[in-house]
Amino acid sequence: MRKIAATAILLLTVAAAPALAAPVDGQVTKIDNAQAKITLKHGPITNLNMDGMTMVFAVADPAALKTVKVGDKVKFEADRVNGRLTVTKIEKAK
Repeated sequence: MRKIAATAILLLTVAAAPALAAPVDGQVTKIDNAQAKITLKHGPITNLNMDGMTMVFAVADPAALKTVKVGDKVKFEADRVNGRLTVTKIEKAK
């Protein structure tokens, strides 16, 4: 009986786990250092179930905005942080 209960808990935990952020291709169209926001034209963001579009994101680490400029092609990860769509990682595309 314990083994069945443990298996059920494991399955529920795996089913409820959020999708992990995956790198997304994008291009910087605007940077707002004062508000720690960035506007990105991006491809689909699968972990957020979002189609490609241009939109504004909060930035988890405002210092990351100093590593990119308008026009740069980037790879980034985004997730929901405290209810806000937030770039959690960003770097220039290679």
